Amino acid sequence: MPVYLGIDYGTKRIGLAWADELEVAFPLGVIAGVESKGCWEQLGKVVEERGVTDFVVGYPLHMDGEVGLRAKEVDSFAGELRERFGLPVYKIDERLTSLAATEALGKKANSKDGRIDAMAASLILKDFLDEGNLIE
Repeated sequence: MPVYLGIDYGTKRIGLAWADELEVAFPLGVIAGVESKGCWEQLGKVVEERGVTDFVVGYPLHMDGEVGLRAKEVDSFAGELRERFGLPVYKIDERLTSLAATEALGKKANSKDGRIDAMAASLILKDFLDEGNLIE
């Protein structure tokens, strides 16, 4: 049975969400971003503890659908995920998920505590589970 880890990529923080065969996405919180020491170890711990079988990574296209620098960073990150963990990695359009996460959290939204990142990861994962709009 699949166990998905939704990821909102970031250099300072990586938002995480989780879903199993019930296909309900739950925000998990955040880990250190890719520029931080210990990022991969923290991610490996989550993968092991949750029994992750698949990664779903938000792909930050520009509003016009063009691939920019940040999306290229996600391409590199996705490749590293595949290499390190040997698991499938799916990329899904994440345009406006941070805005939607901020709106969903309302007064609880705080860009520094990671809630927005975790909620964005949850929305990314929900979109994948609902629609499967994958980016090749």
